[in-house]
Amino acid sequence: MDKLITVYHGSKQIIEVPIFGLGRKNNDFGLGFYCTESIDLAKEWAVSSLSDGFANRYTLDTEYLNILNLNSPDYTILNWVAVLVDHRLFSIKTPVARRAKQYLIEHFGVNVNAYDLITGYRADDSYFDYAEAFLNNTITVEQLSRAMQLGKLGEQIVIKSKFAFSKIKYEGFETAEKDMYYVLRKARDDEANQNYLDILEEESDGLFIQDIIRGGISNDNPRIPRNISE
Repeated sequence: MDKLITVYHGSKQIIEVPIFGLGRKNNDFGLGFYCTESIDLAKEWAVSSLSDGFANRYTLDTEYLNILNLNSPDYTILNWVAVLVDHRLFSIKTPVARRAKQYLIEHFGVNVNAYDLITGYRADDSYFDYAEAFLNNTITVEQLSRAMQLGKLGEQIVIKSKFAFSKIKYEGFETAEKDMYYVLRKARDDEANQNYLDILEEESDGLFIQDIIRGGISNDNPRIPRNISE
């Protein structure tokens, strides 16, 4: 990552001064300011079927920031899922899902609040459903890994610390037109869903979450896919 980067925040509003401490605690990586280096993705995330939005543009000085990259080979897909289940509101439908949440947090959890900046994939729309399916023991970790590569899943950059907030500078905005970007967003989601259904039709002898719990499988097990960007 270059020291000085341009990031975009998709929103219903123009945000000239991002404020530390605002936002929702149950976002993917907890409280923070969620951005992307892709202006097109920011525009997709900014719109709904009913309204336009804005892609706010910023420069961010990352020098001296403590950065967590969940997409690096140092981490597995289950590190990413563990962070999600620790913050997002999942539908816990079965006893195994309750055990799964606890096991993932204990054995694969990452303390995201120890970092200034986080990069990782965004559990948007269908991708959240895939993670939820894994938690409820209906797909394997291998199927989950493949599903997370569908539909050109977007990478987000999350500004977490007060220090990191002091390094961001507003540069302007572009309007995101719903008639264009909601269509693109829906097409991405539809493509991912169709490919996901194809994956479900295939035979799989991989690891379900119940197998991972029963086997006491940890992060260094070679059967757990690393670096979900690949």
